[in-house]
Amino acid sequence: MLNHFNPNNCQAFCGNLNRQMTPNQPSPGNVPVSPSITALPPLPTGYPTGPMYTQMPSPASMTTPQVPTPPTMEPEPETIQNINYTQGYLKRHIGARVKVEFLIGTNMLLDREGTLVDVGTSYIIIREVDTDDLLLADLYSIKFVRFYY
Repeated sequence: MLNHFNPNNCQAFCGNLNRQMTPNQPSPGNVPVSPSITALPPLPTGYPTGPMYTQMPSPASMTTPQVPTPPTMEPEPETIQNINYTQGYLKRHIGARVKVEFLIGTNMLLDREGTLVDVGTSYIIIREVDTDDLLLADLYSIKFVRFYY
């Protein structure tokens, strides 16, 4: 058996192969051959490709956008609302002229005088008389509050 390359055999083989790969062309046995070539998804390149776009819905299926509701305000704590608590009682007197005495350390009293501007959970704000500055004071160091009427 001779094993050698014959270009004529190659041409015949390649021509037969091309004929079989051509879609919708009858094969030698008159049986149509359809190639089963499936498209593969593209391989990732490592580069961003951008957003994926979808079809726009038809105008008949579109609904009107709903207006977002504003967040509900949390209610104030009971300590600020109820006058049985120090914060609640002081909040009731916002705008009044006050003299507040603070205990500093174990035996030193310090007083501040002005208009009560605001009351928080753990602080009060006083507008001082002479300087018109705002003074934030710790509520828990207050010992006495004098209200001027």
